Amino acid sequence: MLENYLPVLIFMGLALGLGTVLIALGALISPRKPNDEKLSQYECGFEPFENARLKFDVRFYLIAILFIIFDLEVAFLFPWAVIFKDLTWTPIIAMGIFLGLLLVGFIYEWKKGALEWE
Repeated sequence: MLENYLPVLIFMGLALGLGTVLIALGALISPRKPNDEKLSQYECGFEPFENARLKFDVRFYLIAILFIIFDLEVAFLFPWAVIFKDLTWTPIIAMGIFLGLLLVGFIYEWKKGALEWE
């Protein structure tokens, strides 16, 4: 019974060993020259040393939500495209409706200026 699990255990051991070696190598040979630019936060879009209660632009969240919506579209399209040859008309029409609704949403966001960055 152990011979069934031996390749899995070997693979896990190699993965753990390789991961440890790569992290240790990165820590040993990476240059350490920190400055204010490298130590500052950059994800939020405004200076990190101001008041945390300041209003900021919601376009950061809007872009993230739009990315999630259209990323999910691709996640639904991949399995559908794999079995496309075997489909009848019903799933093709259903996917056409789905893509049509996403297209209407995309056009609406485009017309509202959600994709514009000033």
